Amino acid sequence: MALRLSTPKSSAPAQPTRVAERLAARAQSALLSRDYKAYREVFGETAQIEDIHRRYQARKNLIDQGMAAAGQPGQDVAQLFLAVARATISLLDENAREPYFLNYLGVALYELGQLDVAEQLFRAALRLDDTVPFVEGNLREIARRRRERRNVPISQGVRAALQPLLARAKDAVKNARRVEDHTLSLCMIVKDEEEMLPRTLAAVKPAVDEIIVVDTGSTDRTVEIAESFGAKVLHHEWTGDFAEARNVSLEAATGDWIVWLDADEVLVAEDADKLRKLAGQTWREAFYLVETNFTGDIEDGTAVTHNALRVFRNRPEYRFKGRLHEQMAHNLPGYLAERVAHTQVRIEHYGYLGVVRESKDKARRNLELLEKQTAEGVDTAYHKFNLGSEYLALGEFQKASDFLTRAWKEMEQEPNRTNFPYMPSLASRVVIALRETGRLDEAHRQADEGLEVFPGFTDLVYHQANIAKERGDVEGAKALYRRCLEMGDAPSKYSAIAGCGSYLALMALASIATGQEQIDLLTRCLDEHPVFYGPVLPLATALLQAGSEPADVVTAIESRVENPTATVRFMLGTGLYEGGAAAEAEAQFRGVLDAQPDLATARVALAEAVLSQQRWGEAAEIAARVPAGDPCTAAARRTQLFAHLVSGDTDAAARLLGESAADLTSADSALFGAWLDASTGKGLPATLPNDTVPLLTATLEALLRTTQVDAFGLIVPLTERAGLPLREVRETMAAMYLRRGYLDSAADEWISVVQDFGPDARALTGLGLVAAARDLREDALVFAREAKVLDPSHEPASLLVQNLELVA
Repeated sequence: MALRLSTPKSSAPAQPTRVAERLAARAQSALLSRDYKAYREVFGETAQIEDIHRRYQARKNLIDQGMAAAGQPGQDVAQLFLAVARATISLLDENAREPYFLNYLGVALYELGQLDVAEQLFRAALRLDDTVPFVEGNLREIARRRRERRNVPISQGVRAALQPLLARAKDAVKNARRVEDHTLSLCMIVKDEEEMLPRTLAAVKPAVDEIIVVDTGSTDRTVEIAESFGAKVLHHEWTGDFAEARNVSLEAATGDWIVWLDADEVLVAEDADKLRKLAGQTWREAFYLVETNFTGDIEDGTAVTHNALRVFRNRPEYRFKGRLHEQMAHNLPGYLAERVAHTQVRIEHYGYLGVVRESKDKARRNLELLEKQTAEGVDTAYHKFNLGSEYLALGEFQKASDFLTRAWKEMEQEPNRTNFPYMPSLASRVVIALRETGRLDEAHRQADEGLEVFPGFTDLVYHQANIAKERGDVEGAKALYRRCLEMGDAPSKYSAIAGCGSYLALMALASIATGQEQIDLLTRCLDEHPVFYGPVLPLATALLQAGSEPADVVTAIESRVENPTATVRFMLGTGLYEGGAAAEAEAQFRGVLDAQPDLATARVALAEAVLSQQRWGEAAEIAARVPAGDPCTAAARRTQLFAHLVSGDTDAAARLLGESAADLTSADSALFGAWLDASTGKGLPATLPNDTVPLLTATLEALLRTTQVDAFGLIVPLTERAGLPLREVRETMAAMYLRRGYLDSAADEWISVVQDFGPDARALTGLGLVAAARDLREDALVFAREAKVLDPSHEPASLLVQNLELVA
């Protein structure tokens, strides 16, 4: 037989019913005895199978049996294919929207020489579902036979019997259209979601016919907002069980299909029509959408993409289970791959952003629910995976690694583990957890194990590159990052971190490169991924360090970004500011505030840029506009105090210290109080709390940046009064002097370290950096190589040696 059938690889082993097994045995007996009428009659008895999916499976298997019998000796092949065609057309008379049956009938008619109708059937199958296996090849086979002009000899009796079948087949082709009248219900559970719900509902409303919202006790405007979008709102008391609440929404839904979302998930607007059209695929039972989970902090570009089962037929047997990370996929016919499809419809999930998680304390809440499940006796690998994932989000890496490694070990015994959707995430997260606990060798081996199970999972290679970098193996890290770029981003079925095979790998390579190589990598990243803004800040910094004029830096970056958003301007402004181009930074920050006048972070940044230009009064005035209670209030008040004290306005500083006690930390009050006392002749305190060290360091560096030498000299003695070991005081001051170009002072500090405490890797690397800044390459190499001898794992020394040798 020349054509190929539609037999996809199932995602789980099929377990036929006893009725199906009995019918298969009868069909086989009929085929062996060439009783084709008895074979066809078996199809009628499949109506006894109550489960619609098992019934469909049994019918497919019977057709496969008939097709396979054509290869047996002694068969009347024409009569056999006629029987298969008769049985299959009867199924299509019931429902012509079955792509696999259309392909089966096309194969049977092809074998009987009916190429025109067979072609129509194949094209009808593709019109419904362009993923049906082998249909494109079947069409090519028809074209080949036509070119050869080879006819299939069939008897007059078969030819006569075919005529009514061909008419019915043409009717099936005509009726094989996606339906247009099936409806889609959006089902949600919410509580206190007034901030995020409007965006979610606005995006999805054009795609759905009904909105069902189950509210579990909102005290804000959530219910009002939902009703404003036409939602039917049900009130349900929260019992700590997500599946229970979600099933309440399903019970109320009247649509043919259900799509479920959370309030922090947003359908990509241009995909609304694609989502609606899914309802026309009546042969399906469910669809996976592509979900992008934004992680980390808002707008930092970090995301994880995975396939999420979010659309399914509204059937009473499809219900959720599980207090947390509720699931319903177990109810679907996983043994029929064609019944569940993967789509390119996209949703974006913001619930894992750091700021969102913190505001709702999601991780702690999730842990409470998971612990309830533990108390109820749940002890599956999936449960351990969820526990480990929440501990990972909380930064409790030891607990995370314990649960995740146990989950991985348990799943090693599962023969079909690759069919479990969470397994790629488990493979990735266990490596991350092990790395975070310092078990680098174990983490690397674990990544190798994961790659054996999930070849092509770029994230695992990316993790190995990070491990190599952490070990100080710069060349090994570079090779692995380049391998990531060769592999490209992993497919969404792996729940991959977006960018591991593209922009994140380029950024990582740039982070261990220097000079023009670094600039080229960052430029490539921005050119190839203009909507990813991560390269903006480091590229601005690298260009300034290479001697580019600030105006040229602005042009180079803005020309590569399609739309310089407030985020781009903020990053660019930060790079300019840190690179000493305060005036150009000021222009960028003012642009941010033009777009977002209430953005306090930009207002503080603008005040700092103005401060760096020694416009003390204006800087204080800008910072004063940040209101009390804002997360940036303390930073704004520090800027005001700095401006007042540097300008000598001690009265204003004293007044502000008194008025802003509630906005400032104890470290803020202690440092600026000490500075105020010194400025008014009261002298410095004998001691300063240890928690003032970071602020003291930042303040001293700001004074160096603005060349306020007198003020610097006034408070620099505080570095030895804040409880910091003298060795660390020297290191801190040396690094500060180096950053600000005071090379003699930096060298003096590191020489003092060597004299007072003996040589160590940090001090020798510092002296090497000073020598390199003075273009004394040979001296710099001596210092850096000696530092590597003292501490082979000291990464700054390794990088310095590498860079100096490259120059050579």
